[in-house]
Amino acid sequence: MSDPSQPSRYPSWLAPVIVVLLGMQLVLGWIHGSQLNRQHQDLLALREDVQNLTDAVDQGFSQGNGSEDSVAPARRGRVRHPAIQRVRLLQEQPTEEEQASKDLKQSRDSAQQAVAKARQTQSQLSIEENIRKADEKAKMESAENSWQKWMWVALGVGLLAVVIRFWARRRG
Repeated sequence: MSDPSQPSRYPSWLAPVIVVLLGMQLVLGWIHGSQLNRQHQDLLALREDVQNLTDAVDQGFSQGNGSEDSVAPARRGRVRHPAIQRVRLLQEQPTEEEQASKDLKQSRDSAQQAVAKARQTQSQLSIEENIRKADEKAKMESAENSWQKWMWVALGVGLLAVVIRFWARRRG
């Protein structure tokens, strides 16, 4: 079947090298997958935080539109309205209501700013993620094109060698 005087068609080191390269490719794929999974979990947590914050702000607006008393704690029992109020109490009461409305307005503004900042951060992360993905894709395509270029060059050289060998055998 095979003549011992002829060398084998494939070098003896080729099979172990291919196995090692495939093993390394498998390990790199696993590492890449774990990194993508971790990043996905981080983005989900960030999205959930932004959604909770948005819901809290929206809920605050819906409660605030009905009446200003909706933010105050619920009263228990009957409320007694005195028939005659002192003048000093009437003068203090509007300032407390004004202070409460100012505090409520400040808290709403703060919540709106926090939501706006969180949305801006999320959009920046999304933009950065898209840029990173595009860079990765470009690198993968350039690596693939480089490999293909060398494959075509090797195929051309091999074909040229076969043609020259055929021509040399015909001639000689």
